[in-house]
This record gives sequence, structure tokens and C-alpha cells, in this order.
Amino acid sequence: MINPQDITGVVLAGGRGSRMGGADKGLQNFNGMPLALNALMRLQLQVGHCMVNANRNLAAYESFGVPVWPDGLADYAGPLAGFLTALEHSETPWLATVPCDSPLFPLDLVPRLADALARDNANIAMVAAREDDGQLRAQPVFCLLRTDLLESLVRFTQGGGRKIDAWTAQHSTVLVPFDAPGDDPRAFVNANTLAELQQLERP
Repeated sequence: MINPQDITGVVLAGGRGSRMGGADKGLQNFNGMPLALNALMRLQLQVGHCMVNANRNLAAYESFGVPVWPDGLADYAGPLAGFLTALEHSETPWLATVPCDSPLFPLDLVPRLADALARDNANIAMVAAREDDGQLRAQPVFCLLRTDLLESLVRFTQGGGRKIDAWTAQHSTVLVPFDAPGDDPRAFVNANTLAELQQLERP
């Protein structure tokens, strides 16, 4: 079993927000609070330590009360840049990653990923969720991974790699389905527009 105190959680809020007209997505309002703060509060219930990965409005993110780290890679290099930054600054054996824009992710996300990791003796556990077409698909921004994979990720990104699944494919990975009875079908839906965000606010 993995002790929650041995897990650092990171909220990934470093994107351009291009589909929201360039708005800083993590600071958009969701049920009365910034999206990224909502994600942070859900994650803090499941891990021992937390941080935020953001590339602008750093003072606003710092007001959440946890360390905030911008990408080390230039030009908004995507979620993998956030993984890299978090691995560089994590002081625990494990790192849990969540994006800021899926506000309904499960409150048992990390324990279920941790159980699967321990059971399969894998290096990475990743969510698999049903999409609109009914297919179960990997959701690679929701994962739990060993922090000693940092060196591997540095090599991958230095070689120009930017796709999460291309990197995780190099390591033993277990897919963890979140489609049991009682699992919220909207748990991993991400809001790319303000209209989608408002839709997720409704019960």
C-alpha cells in the first residue's frame, strides 16, 4: 500500500486557455471559486502534499497557499511540461497529477490509482474513463507515477517529445477504469469553454 503522505499532488494549470479566448483557465469561476482552487481542495483530501503548475498570474495562484511552479520548458509545452516541473520539485516517492479544468474528478481518485499500482507493481497508474461514444479511453493527465521517472522524462523532453502517452508507453503502466456503478460519468469531463464550464456547475 502507498501512504498518502508519500504522494505529492499537482494541479496542472499551465495551459494557454486558447479555447477560452486566451483566459487563464484555472482562475475561471466554478461554483464561486477559481477552477484550480476547486481542483486543489479535492486533491488535498487525497495526498500528503500539493503544488500548482501555472505560467501566469502566479500571485493569484500563490494565494491558494501551496507552492506554485511555472514550466521549465518554454512556449506552453503542454501537460508533460507540468509533469516535468512537478517531478523536479516533488520531495515524495510518488506524484499524482490532475488538470485544473475537470472540476468533478473523484474524491477517491488517488487511492484507486494507488491500489492498482501496488497490485500490478507498475510505475504509472492512469485513469480510463468512458467518453461520449461509450468507449473506455485513457485519460493521461490523471495519473499517479513514481518520481524517480524524472530522469526518463528529462531525456524524453530533451529529445523533443511532448506527448504524454508516448512517454508513458516506455514504462510499466496500469489503466484504472472509473466506470463502476456509482462512478460519476462526468467525473473526467474537462471544460474547454465557459459554456462547458457552466454546464458542469449544474447538478
